[in-house]
Order: sequence, then C-alpha cells, then structure tokens
Amino acid sequence: MKAKLTSSLIVVIVLLVTACSKETDNQVKSETMNGPADANAAALYKKQCISCHAADLSGKVGPDLRGIGATRTEEELVEIIQDGSKGMPAFQKILSVEEIEALAQWLSTNK
Repeated sequence: MKAKLTSSLIVVIVLLVTACSKETDNQVKSETMNGPADANAAALYKKQCISCHAADLSGKVGPDLRGIGATRTEEELVEIIQDGSKGMPAFQKILSVEEIEALAQWLSTNK
C-alpha cells in the first residue's frame, strides 16, 4: 500500500513538472514570435536568460525586465549583456556580437 502511494505521488509530481515546463516554453514563444529575428532572440532568451529573469520577464534571481525598453536604450542593454552588471555574468564569451545585439534589440522593444 505504501509503495503504491509513493509510486502514485511520483507520477503526479512528474506530470506537474512536465506541465509547468511546457507552459513556460509556450509562454515565451507565444509572447515573442513576431518574425525570424524575434524568434531568434526569444530562443536566446530562453537558453541564456530565463533561469534568472523568468519566462514572462518578471524576474527571479535577476531583475524584472518587463518594460526594460522604457528605461534602457538598446546600446545600454548591449553593454549590460556583454559586460554583465550587478551580479549578472558577462556574456561576451558565451554569445556572439550578433546574438547580443539581437537580444538587446528584442529587449529594447519591451516598453
């Protein structure tokens, strides 16, 4: 009986985790895909930024990025992504110049 309950609990937990992961993936995709450049930037965000800034840009460990385009220029965002800032690591050795620029441009449209 105890083993059956434990097995059932494990199945429920796995299903919940899987469902949450799919929702996060779909949320980033549906909110950001307006063309090839946006799709590329969204993929970069998902791969490099989502763990600290959340799928909806609301922030987790890192700050909230919703509306970041209203407070930072694209050039400032390039510099922050490239060199890091206040606990954020630098991505200049991880991302290409083109990837950094695409991500900064995409973020700058979030006003």
